[in-house]
Amino acid sequence: MDLRGGSPYVIRALLIRRSEVEKGRLSDVTHREYRSQASFNAAAVTGLGPASPEGACRMKSGLTQARTFMDSAAVRRAIERIAHEIIERNQGVEQVVVIGIRTRGAPLAERIAEAITKIEGQTAPVGYLDISFYRDDIKAAMSQPVVQKTEILFDLNGKSVVLVDDVLFTGRTIRAAMDAIMDLGRPRSIQLAVLVDRGHRELPIRADYVGKNLPTAENEQVVVSLKEFDGTDSVMVGRPAPRRKDARAVTLDFNLDP
Repeated sequence: MDLRGGSPYVIRALLIRRSEVEKGRLSDVTHREYRSQASFNAAAVTGLGPASPEGACRMKSGLTQARTFMDSAAVRRAIERIAHEIIERNQGVEQVVVIGIRTRGAPLAERIAEAITKIEGQTAPVGYLDISFYRDDIKAAMSQPVVQKTEILFDLNGKSVVLVDDVLFTGRTIRAAMDAIMDLGRPRSIQLAVLVDRGHRELPIRADYVGKNLPTAENEQVVVSLKEFDGTDSVMVGRPAPRRKDARAVTLDFNLDP
């Protein structure tokens, strides 16, 4: 298992507490503990700060003056409403497939498909799309792009594709996703479902299904937490935290496989 991180504040990887390593208890730490430490305060690892849960949350969001606009109940209601709207618009789901844009669009797509099954009694196929090589900033911003697996194990020709992402911002991610979809087939239509629409579009792209319209300033950040990655569901908005002068990027590689 290759565990990599790399942020002045947050190490997003399957890590264990530093104390466990220092005490030689590596073999006693369970996989559940690995996952529970997926995102935590990098300052604690580098010795630059305390490893308090509150500090971890602040560093994880990377925000100051953070405000919570959706809690777990609001996220659940938004997903259920989107599922109802998809069924109504498409008059059922016989020709509907749901495709999540990695990373956080993937679990949202799964949840929407589960809600559709509960409501309609019929399953909508779910796929996962990686857009790394379709981004228009790949040369400028992604000299080493993090490539994940595209998993679409069904025919897209003639289908109504519902693309799912967590936040709609400039529209560039969705443009890249549509290019990737068209390389895989010729769907009847492409519809877009997002948990949050924060505005500030740079391309003529509009969501068909929106969990919450959330007006923001351009210099604000929207942080979507999902229980599959973060242990909880929430949507927060705030300004980026200033970089600490003594903070430094951290990359940890552990081979924990036997």
